[in-house]
Amino acid sequence: MKKKHINAMEWSCAVASIFAFLCLWHLGVKGDLGRLMPGPGPVIRMFLETLFGGRIGSCTMAVHILYSLARVMAGYFLGAAAGVVLGLAMGWSRLVEAVFSPLFRIIRPIPPIAWIPISIIWIGLGEDAKIFLIFLASFCNVTLNAWSGAKSVDGDYLRAAQMLGAGKGQLLFTVVLPATVPSIFAGLQVALSSCWATVLAAEMVRSSEGLGWIIIAGMNNNDMVQIMTGILAIGFVGMLLSMIFRKVETRLCRWNKSDS
Repeated sequence: MKKKHINAMEWSCAVASIFAFLCLWHLGVKGDLGRLMPGPGPVIRMFLETLFGGRIGSCTMAVHILYSLARVMAGYFLGAAAGVVLGLAMGWSRLVEAVFSPLFRIIRPIPPIAWIPISIIWIGLGEDAKIFLIFLASFCNVTLNAWSGAKSVDGDYLRAAQMLGAGKGQLLFTVVLPATVPSIFAGLQVALSSCWATVLAAEMVRSSEGLGWIIIAGMNNNDMVQIMTGILAIGFVGMLLSMIFRKVETRLCRWNKSDS
């Protein structure tokens, strides 16, 4: 009962805060700000109309969202898989860490959008360039967390498993990997947000569909309603992705959660 009460309070506070924000937005555009940006009414109306049949360019809002999500998922899962492998390898093997950690420390601080010119020269303006940028956004975040998680495994667990006869392979897959899962999920959460921001930047450079294209097309047409509608869609989809990920993490890492 207490948990249900907390959830109801959280939902009530969330609804109240969104309603207050919309009211402030509505009041704000009543003055001079209204010359620069539309109020919430036209933006929400356009979002709903284009989501359920209306078109922006050649596609509905739902199709634009699917294009962006498809790009994100392709690069996200490729980067996550490579990041988990490299992160665990660097945390487990001093040799691998000595070889790859200097390169990784150089690449990690570079924001994915800084690679846009190079990706265009190397790969071109197609889908592969966008996926490459999203791959980098996912790879760096997941690698860092998997690496730090593997390095921080309690040595007592490793020694206890060795005393019970576990070999190196068993230590890696039955002790190190399970202990690193919470850190990996933390990296996956950050990587998802980074990938979502990266795909929008990539779509603004060269695309004919996607949420980033909606914003850049609105800018080219001086259509503030379309720009704000694209921003609303970005925030809404990003929130849904975060909520879904947290649900998945809660189920898969239930053993790591405290009941207190």
